[in-house]
Amino acid sequence: MKSYSENIKTAFETVKTISENLNKVIIKQENNIRKLLAAFVSGGHVLLEDYPGTGKTMLSKSFARSIESDFKRIQFTPDLLPSDIIGIPLFDPETKKFQFRQGPIFTNILLADEINRASPRTQSALLECMGEQQVTVEEKTYPLKDPFFVIATQNPLEFHGTYPLPEALLDRFSMKFSLGYVSEEEEAKILSSQKEKHPFESLKACASPEEIQNLRTSVKSIHISDELTRYIVSLTNATRNLKEIKLGAGPRASLALMEISRGLALCDGMDFVTPEHIKEVVIPVIAHRISLEPQAIYEGGSAENVITELLKTVPCPS
Repeated sequence: MKSYSENIKTAFETVKTISENLNKVIIKQENNIRKLLAAFVSGGHVLLEDYPGTGKTMLSKSFARSIESDFKRIQFTPDLLPSDIIGIPLFDPETKKFQFRQGPIFTNILLADEINRASPRTQSALLECMGEQQVTVEEKTYPLKDPFFVIATQNPLEFHGTYPLPEALLDRFSMKFSLGYVSEEEEAKILSSQKEKHPFESLKACASPEEIQNLRTSVKSIHISDELTRYIVSLTNATRNLKEIKLGAGPRASLALMEISRGLALCDGMDFVTPEHIKEVVIPVIAHRISLEPQAIYEGGSAENVITELLKTVPCPS
């Protein structure tokens, strides 16, 4: 039986292997790959928001191919129905009974592509799936696979034909972040790497189901002190008491911040969380969960700026 530190070391090597595998396809996105892995090992879900062509879908597909698991992709469109995601009962003439036909939600890794192009009714089909890892159809509950990880992509709301995600669904995402545009030099490297064929075509799985299970088990053994958990609560609680904020972050934000911080520690091969781990992800974990007052928005404020100021005012344990 492996010891505590050996489990962490083994898990760290797995994370490192997956990260190196992704870097073969996704150029100069080490920090974002790190955040994606931290969310995955800690059992969270990720929302990627950025302009078309920045690599959101490719990152998702590359991650899914890097581990041995089931992968499904749903292209969200205005005419997509909840049953297209969850599944639907169908009548079987032989048994003369209704049999539930599972939808694409029954997978390990789900890519919800352009999630904000579907109607709010369809978006809400993900609430129970992401929050409780199960679906309920006609009063019967069906558990989802383990692990279950959702990577959703969306284009900024300024684009035509999009529907803003409701607060309840946004709260189900542990993190929301953007990839951004690469530099001219890095973009030139991307073109060079695809002259003959896309690097994605040669990508192979590098982590087994047993290694993935060890990742998710090991992250639970990462130590976080009482002082740091109180610091996390102080940060989220502060968002509920600012005049600029109409809707502050709830307890799920505190839990996500703790778990993602432990995931980052694992990605660093450490068995304890530091204040730097928390500060590194506080914006992508909390910013999408708060809503600003109209006056604050009118004055040019943003959720990211508000949280940046909170980091300066909320005392941090040394």
